[in-house]
Amino acid sequence: MQNKGLVKLFALLFGLVSIYQLSFTFKANQVENTAKEVAQTRFPDDAKASNTAELRYLDSLKTEETFNLGIKKFTYSEVKDNAMNLGLDLKGGINAIIQISVKDILKGLANNSKDPTFNQALEDADQLQKDSQDSYLESFYTAFDAIKGDTKLASPDIFANRSLSDDIKFNMSDNEVKSIISTKVDESIVSAFEVLRNRIDGFGVTSPNIQRLGNSGRILLELPGARDRERVVELITTTAQLQFWETYNINEIAGFVLQVNQRLITEEAAKSEAEESTTEAGEAEQVKDSTSNTIESLTGQIEQDTTATQQNNNPLGIQSLGQGGPVIGTFLAKDKGLVIEKLNANRDLLPAEQRYVRFAWAKPQDKDSEFLELYALKGNRDNEPQLSGAVITDAYQEYDPRNRPAVGMTMNAKGSKVWEEMTGVAYTTRGNIAIVLDDIVYSAPGVSTGPIAGGRSQITGEFSLEEATDLANVLRAGKLPASAEIIQADEVGPSLGQEAIDSGVQSFLIALGFVLLWMIFYYGKGGIFADIALLLNILLIFGVLSGLGAVLTLPGIAGIVLTIGISVDANVLIFERIREEIAKGKSQKDSIKDGFANALSSILDANITTGLTALILFVFGTGPIKGFATTLIIGILTSLFTAIFITRLLVDWYINRGGKLDFSTSLTKGFLKNVNINFLGKRKIAYVISGILIAASLGSLFTTGLDQGIDFVGGRTYQVRFAQDVSVEEVKSDLTAVFNSAEVKTIGGNNQLKISTKYKVEDNSTEADEEVQSKLFEAIKKYLPDGITYQEFLDGSGDAKIGKMLSSKVSPTIADDIKKSSFWAVLGSLVVVFLYILIRFKRWQFSLGAVAAVFHDVLIVLGIFSLAWPYMPFSMEIDQAFIAAILTVIGYSLNDTVVVFDRIREYLNEHTKWEFARTINASLNSTLSRTLNTSLTTLVVLLAMFFLGADSLRGFLFALIVGVLVGTYSSLFIATPIMYDTARKGDAAESLKKKVKEEDEENA
Repeated sequence: MQNKGLVKLFALLFGLVSIYQLSFTFKANQVENTAKEVAQTRFPDDAKASNTAELRYLDSLKTEETFNLGIKKFTYSEVKDNAMNLGLDLKGGINAIIQISVKDILKGLANNSKDPTFNQALEDADQLQKDSQDSYLESFYTAFDAIKGDTKLASPDIFANRSLSDDIKFNMSDNEVKSIISTKVDESIVSAFEVLRNRIDGFGVTSPNIQRLGNSGRILLELPGARDRERVVELITTTAQLQFWETYNINEIAGFVLQVNQRLITEEAAKSEAEESTTEAGEAEQVKDSTSNTIESLTGQIEQDTTATQQNNNPLGIQSLGQGGPVIGTFLAKDKGLVIEKLNANRDLLPAEQRYVRFAWAKPQDKDSEFLELYALKGNRDNEPQLSGAVITDAYQEYDPRNRPAVGMTMNAKGSKVWEEMTGVAYTTRGNIAIVLDDIVYSAPGVSTGPIAGGRSQITGEFSLEEATDLANVLRAGKLPASAEIIQADEVGPSLGQEAIDSGVQSFLIALGFVLLWMIFYYGKGGIFADIALLLNILLIFGVLSGLGAVLTLPGIAGIVLTIGISVDANVLIFERIREEIAKGKSQKDSIKDGFANALSSILDANITTGLTALILFVFGTGPIKGFATTLIIGILTSLFTAIFITRLLVDWYINRGGKLDFSTSLTKGFLKNVNINFLGKRKIAYVISGILIAASLGSLFTTGLDQGIDFVGGRTYQVRFAQDVSVEEVKSDLTAVFNSAEVKTIGGNNQLKISTKYKVEDNSTEADEEVQSKLFEAIKKYLPDGITYQEFLDGSGDAKIGKMLSSKVSPTIADDIKKSSFWAVLGSLVVVFLYILIRFKRWQFSLGAVAAVFHDVLIVLGIFSLAWPYMPFSMEIDQAFIAAILTVIGYSLNDTVVVFDRIREYLNEHTKWEFARTINASLNSTLSRTLNTSLTTLVVLLAMFFLGADSLRGFLFALIVGVLVGTYSSLFIATPIMYDTARKGDAAESLKKKVKEEDEENA
């Protein structure tokens, strides 16, 4: 091997860099464990307080030096930035898919048009979306075309308005307008994406992931470590429409409020007593007389007799009037919609100068507030505020004069000028300016020191530190161009993540130990060198993941463990070729040199085909599947480096010192050496067996079908742990009585259930989530420990971690998208592999054999899942992880097949006098040792993970185990025989042999 010094240098540098990167991970874990211990010591019985204390402890260390590497010191924030990032399933957190409302965007582009055709088309589009796979925009176009008559999209009342005058002209056709509107909608979605990205960047979690899903209005959001779902929902769905309004004083508006109250009293009395109502003028005069006293006396009149209020003498529900400031009064929070409706319905009582008044509620002191304060804003004809949030250039969390959390803001030059004018008027008139966010008054400060120059303002209120930080973040990021709705949400608890880590590490170490021992057992001292290369390979994988800032997930760990099994394949190929060269009588050095050289082609082809499927998986996958693909791709690259270069470096070092290597032990020497199985002679039997399996698979798929997971049918699913074993049938019976239909399965032991329901599947509101969870708790409460509270159930808390451990929600809309992306992932991988093999081997027979074997493997895996899912004690749902398994099966099957094809091509060139069938059989027999070795090591890895790993991956691992078995069988009895049967007809076989010989001569 040339350039050994360079290889040594690269190996040393890569190893040191990997250790350097991983050192940050170890330090970060140490600091976080200390924070958790400190918090739990302070609050041993209060999980929420402990969680808050832990976060505050870590926040206090962000700028403190916590890691000293000698050459440089690092703060905790820098350590965290360099540490390996754990995904949702390992760390816990929140995953959500957000739908940006295209309907809102269209309304905005049409300037909230009142055109009846336009608005009817929007309503019809809503109906079409329930049973359509089209985008909302396509449904709107369909609905508009169906009812438009003579109305055009370029109408002045729709899209040919002042806002779009530069783009849309009156004489444009509908098709021209559709093209422009489609572009505008896409721009608005991109804008929403950027707003959300900026908000999430300031949220404070490590490695948040936000990405747009295709050309739809959907956005994927992953927040590892996030624990407050309500906070995330509010952060995402807040439109952030900030406005500044002048307010009316209580003295200016109280008369109107009391007139409305009196009118309602009169109407109620007239209705109940069937008497004629008092005239409107007389009614107003009566109220004027009664309100001639001070506001204080008015307030006293309302408060002095609660019995009168209960007897409908206060139909407006006034709890108290304001005391000389901008607060009009206090009302019951539950009546807020009714109060505004009644006030707006009686606007005829307002004086002319107040006819544009806007009513807005104050921000409640907390989410459970019983009372709300009402403000009256000085509106105008255009219903536009004097100043909007568009002028805000920066927002930041700060503290008010009383040291309470607040939000500070600065404005641009235009905003600063208007703000100075507004504060000047407020100072002169002793008025107030309401700061309104999404129609909620956060504060309404007065101005006591004169006009405020420089555009500086502050929002105060009953903020927690987190609320002030989030509000500043939202204002800084800007407002969404349309409303955002969460249509899929997943919550993963940290306790589940810890269990996943523990089981993943355990299965990883056991699988690794077996592989290391097996290589030594089978290849002797050569196996030791392969093991050293393998351990370096694992170090490099973790080092690269940490250095790239990639997120490690549980399927990612599966990808690493699977890489262990696959990565030994390169060394197995090399060692088997060296053994063949030694058997030919060559010297030790020549055998090693030729063995490495001859194995290179097979190693590259096998890993490239597997890498291509991993790339397809990376492109089409999301979340955990992308993590699996990432680790697999990295593992393939590092295993190529370690197997080809590091193993060769170690072997040459040992030989040059006078050592002797025969790459076998006394027990394995000559194993499978003289095997002469007539594979082609048994192909018809194999065809019959495969035909029966495929027929059974197709029959089951068309009758029984597959156990489609929530990803594909939509609904809600919960994983619940009990203190003792429970009966699946009893729990299912109780849940069916509540939800009408429910699926219940054991996950792992009989004390842990996976419960799925489609109850209110189309309702994505928080209220629906709460209702389903509440019903679930009541239905299974009798199986839970006595005294467990609803909140403890939701938190999965208590001594034994009893209760809800995991919940997820997905709408049918996104489920259809997952089906499409899964289909294209499988189809894309098959097309790419077919083309690669065609280019590499120059004959379509090879591509046909390989793809036929892949179809064979996929159908049988699907068939086994269809036949077995009703009877297996673990979940065999078809979800995104299963798609990852199918693509891995494709890659593994191709890996085996390509190695055999490489040997066939080699033998066709070396043994030109042999019969075509003899060449094929000899090639299969000569690679049998490698095939069995690789399959065995991979199977043991998967079996260790299956029995010792996380329950959530059992179905995924079962698919891989079946895939490895079927893939090994198909490479021997399906792929090669099909290639043989199609090539031997006519003179194709001779042509193939001639073509291979010509190519080898050209390459030489």
